[in-house]
Amino acid sequence: MDDDIGHHSIQSEDAVDALRDHALKDAERIAEALVFSSGQPVSQKFIASKLPDGIDVEAVMLRLSDFYASRGINLLRIDDAWAFRTSADLSFLIRQEETEVRKLSRAALEVLAIIAYHQPVTRAEIEEIRGVATSKGTLDLLMEAEWVRMRGRRRTPGRPVTYGTSRDFLDHFGLENLKDLPGLDELKGSGLLSSRIPSNFQIPVPFDGDELTEDEDPISDMDLEDLGLLTPMGDEVD
Repeated sequence: MDDDIGHHSIQSEDAVDALRDHALKDAERIAEALVFSSGQPVSQKFIASKLPDGIDVEAVMLRLSDFYASRGINLLRIDDAWAFRTSADLSFLIRQEETEVRKLSRAALEVLAIIAYHQPVTRAEIEEIRGVATSKGTLDLLMEAEWVRMRGRRRTPGRPVTYGTSRDFLDHFGLENLKDLPGLDELKGSGLLSSRIPSNFQIPVPFDGDELTEDEDPISDMDLEDLGLLTPMGDEVD
């Protein structure tokens, strides 16, 4: 009798394991389809909303990422999202048929680097770091490329706009998050920094998060109207 009970118990456990494996495989197929069908990185939160209850979405995505790690396309985490991208060692084989993004000027590259490492940062702070005035056109160009975004407004006189990088910035430069930005040794090796810089020089650690800091306020519709980015309600044409 005891042997029969033990036998049935083992069978029950096997059945549960089989159901769990089946649910996990189905979840992987759903997640794979969601990311594959999207031209933009897909947030993990959105993927989780499409999976059955009780599924560990993090585990699902990591399993898929491991599976694609040695293939021609890789599944990459970009901030809090996932995207399929050509394997880095094969990217030279892929011809880019789309119109190439206009090559950034040295000034635009400097501004982009300052925003990446110092965010959240205002235009005045960018100019203080660079030592020269920054044209509005440079910031507009970076925002048109969707690499830079307005974060909020600083709680200081004049309430200047604060800028930060976007998810598209991470995606374009192959970064999982801002912690993956080049460090001091990498910048020296690339020739972007002189090897004779002061010994106490430090690369700033950027704020890595979408939430506003304590000295930032959210941008309201009224702010957008003031900045010319939203048509005032009273000016709408019927």
